[in-house]
Amino acid sequence: MLAEHLRDAAVTTAVFGFFAAAWFGWAQEAPPPAWRKPLIAGTVVSYLVLIAGGLLAWRYWHDGSVFDAPTSRAFGIIVGVEVAAAALGAVALTVRRHRELIPVWIAFVVGVHLFPVASLIAYPAVHVVAALVTFATVVSVPVARSRSITPSAVVGTATGAVLLAGAFFSLAVAALGHPGSLWATGMPA
Repeated sequence: MLAEHLRDAAVTTAVFGFFAAAWFGWAQEAPPPAWRKPLIAGTVVSYLVLIAGGLLAWRYWHDGSVFDAPTSRAFGIIVGVEVAAAALGAVALTVRRHRELIPVWIAFVVGVHLFPVASLIAYPAVHVVAALVTFATVVSVPVARSRSITPSAVVGTATGAVLLAGAFFSLAVAALGHPGSLWATGMPA
């Protein structure tokens, strides 16, 4: 479940923290009034985790990474496909007059794209995040409709929470020391 390199865990912390804040922000489009303060708190905590991840990434920058030229190229292709799929789906939903489903579609694309990313960066915990984000998209529309809540509020809250949990996990990995020693002994190096 651990990253091969501390730098990769730290960068994952920062990336997940950033995108958790973005999803909590999207959830604030039109949430139930009682959700406002928790969503704002989630956004603030996400930014704090982002900063912590950035500081740890800086600290471990020279400790290695799974990213080499072929990995970086493959990652770029995965992200390119993700962006294209998200954009095409958003356009299709707009044309079909279902703009309210755009955040659900984009979260679905994000969840699905994390599966190959997890394999590429050799970080199995990202598979868990991918599965949970994808699951959140599948249930968000029925939940939203059954409670008369906007889909953006439901999917944004769920996706933000999953990404924040993934960020905290990666923060713990990066903060506790070398992942290999954690895996082998259960204790930090």
